[in-house]
Amino acid sequence: MKIIITGGAGFIGSAVIRHLITASEHEVLNVDKLTYAGNLESLSSVAEHPRYHFSQLDICDANAVAKMLADFQPDAIMHLAAESHVDRSIDGPAEFITTNILGTYTLLEGTRQYWLGLSDEAKAAFRFHHVSTDEVYGSLGDEGLFTETTAYQPNSPYSASKASSDHLVRAWHHTYDFPVVTTNCSNNYGGFQFPEKLIPLMILNALSGKALPIYGKGDNIRDWLYVDDHARALCLVLEKGELGETYNIGGHNEKTNLEVVHTLCDILDELRPDSPHCPHKNLITYVTDRPGHDKRYAIDASKIQRELDWTPEETFDTGLRKTVEWYLNNETWWQHVLDGSYQGQRLGLEGTEA
Repeated sequence: MKIIITGGAGFIGSAVIRHLITASEHEVLNVDKLTYAGNLESLSSVAEHPRYHFSQLDICDANAVAKMLADFQPDAIMHLAAESHVDRSIDGPAEFITTNILGTYTLLEGTRQYWLGLSDEAKAAFRFHHVSTDEVYGSLGDEGLFTETTAYQPNSPYSASKASSDHLVRAWHHTYDFPVVTTNCSNNYGGFQFPEKLIPLMILNALSGKALPIYGKGDNIRDWLYVDDHARALCLVLEKGELGETYNIGGHNEKTNLEVVHTLCDILDELRPDSPHCPHKNLITYVTDRPGHDKRYAIDASKIQRELDWTPEETFDTGLRKTVEWYLNNETWWQHVLDGSYQGQRLGLEGTEA
């Protein structure tokens, strides 16, 4: 199978590509605009593989999308290209609207035109897999789980843009009979993650003795999913998911933000006992909460387990330990990231007094 991965130089996209190249015989084209979070160093282990290809391309460019499809002749597309950080969406929502909504539309329509030109056999086998987030569902109370039928209630510019793209994909399926599957995942973590996100930011700050900023009281709850488990699930949905269906992917690991930071501090204390910053918990500080910060996310992943026989292999403890160890052992990768425009500063403060 020939598969296009949009956003393949990003955190999740690169994990999917590494999995496809090492665990399958599929041919992969990585399509990425290479914005700040796109990092080809995350793909150095497969960069020279004969089944891996790369094209720097903006999915908002309809002509470039059409040429890409005509040249590569894919059997499937996994659409992961997106602006993804809530704090950045608060400071600059326009990029999120452009990439996540208009980009998805441009890709959908370009791919539909390509699909219409395929043979009946190829058309029947083709799949468009849209990768989304649990944040489209809004915020949960103390009880309950997000299911595939939970009503959408996005509360940030980021989640609103992803909800919009989900609706576009659904509409293209129901209006044009375009062959789609959609997945909504919980918070991912693991190696190669851009350090604006909670876990890598806390690890790198702790290593350098910087403050570990916790929003509010640290009691916001997320379900955590190890990125390699997510990559396996995405590939499984692409190959075996029922067309027109949505699958929620979660790690069965509900943790408060404070619990997450405490656990990684304990791991760092163990792995770096001679650090002058031990105990690392002493670096924790509490800062003004993010505007509109959703209280709790939790996914019911029983559908993908029941229908596709997927369950996560990593617990939160095993996955977080692997993640901390990865950052300890891959300083060159993250130093190259920090040498660029992002230096660990807090984002998403526009309109607040923090």
